[in-house]
Amino acid sequence: KRASAKDLANFAEVNYEGKGPHGVLIFVETSTDNSTRTVANIKAYFSKNGGEVLTTGAFNYMFDRKALFEFENSTNLDLEELELELIDAGLEELEEEDGVVLIQGDYTAFGEINKALEEMNIDIKKATLERIPTTTKSFNDEQMTDITKLIDKIEDDEDVQAVYTNIG
Repeated sequence: KRASAKDLANFAEVNYEGKGPHGVLIFVETSTDNSTRTVANIKAYFSKNGGEVLTTGAFNYMFDRKALFEFENSTNLDLEELELELIDAGLEELEEEDGVVLIQGDYTAFGEINKALEEMNIDIKKATLERIPTTTKSFNDEQMTDITKLIDKIEDDEDVQAVYTNIG
């Protein structure tokens, strides 16, 4: 939010890893022009809501970085043929749900997959880099209320770009 309003050269991307209430793992990506302010805010959100910020890299390995693409299969593409075309670009998984094709690859393959889809004149609806938990954990409604409260606080911070959890 701030990054779009000011000179981007003054901004740094900083990630925070924390454990929230009931043991939920929370990975926070930020873009900030004042890392002192951002770390103080993130630590305050966690501590006031039953959690704690952990050292960098504490559970980074528990999230895989993935390139995700989504588009409507309005022209009824042959998905097997599409899959064969995209394997060389770095495709890991392709599935269709209700006419929407979901493509997943390693984050390093983002550019290659994007280029291949554009060359096939596919109208991409969503193209993102995300962190996918390698294992998930389920929580009951009462626990989710506590967790959601913390996540909402974090997401409301203007320096926060994305929040990922291991909620299953």
